Amino acid sequence: MPAKTKTKKKLDQHKLISLYMDYVLTHEKYPKSVYKFAKDHDFEENDFYQFFGSFEALRNGIWTAFFENTTSLMHKNEEVSQYGSREKMLTFFFTFFEILSANRSYVLMALAEHEDMMKNMNQLKGLRKNIKSFAKELIEDDNDDKKFNFLKNSESVFSEGAWIQFLFLLKFWKDDTSPNFEKTDVAIEKSVNTIFDVFDNTPLEKVFDFGKFLYKEQMNR
Repeated sequence: MPAKTKTKKKLDQHKLISLYMDYVLTHEKYPKSVYKFAKDHDFEENDFYQFFGSFEALRNGIWTAFFENTTSLMHKNEEVSQYGSREKMLTFFFTFFEILSANRSYVLMALAEHEDMMKNMNQLKGLRKNIKSFAKELIEDDNDDKKFNFLKNSESVFSEGAWIQFLFLLKFWKDDTSPNFEKTDVAIEKSVNTIFDVFDNTPLEKVFDFGKFLYKEQMNR
């Protein structure tokens, strides 16, 4: 009777990401060799390179996957397409941080990989591009509805502001110990409303309210 041929696992980007994250969390360290990682998971080293050129590229891909999962969930909700830019940004951040919370153990470990924070930020390069692009589309839609050029907002300023806002929220979420990360939800709502209020030139009461919220949170830590 002929010997059975061992069936190799079918790989795709999502499968590789899942295997990598599971390895990191289970071993509490990062794999050093693609060859060893592939062998341990019963696939060929070359199969890995069909999707990612290195572990660094894979780590970038994890954050891209978080972004893509977020936008996919938003698109599945038909009501979101009817939202204004403010509501879309709120929905994006709420959804994104729900996904981060579902993967909190990995995210915290990934963001603490290096003592040099800038090295940890390298894995966010792709995410930065995606978030800025998302924000740019929102402000473009808003500007299309404004008849006069002087009423239109700067797409570059708004998109960069959205990225800085995300970094602030990421730091806040990392340090948040409230049940179900309720304080992060408050920070998201206040920060998004503040930014849109500033861009809409509405009264600055909410800016002051947001500042009081941040001061209170910092004083309680």
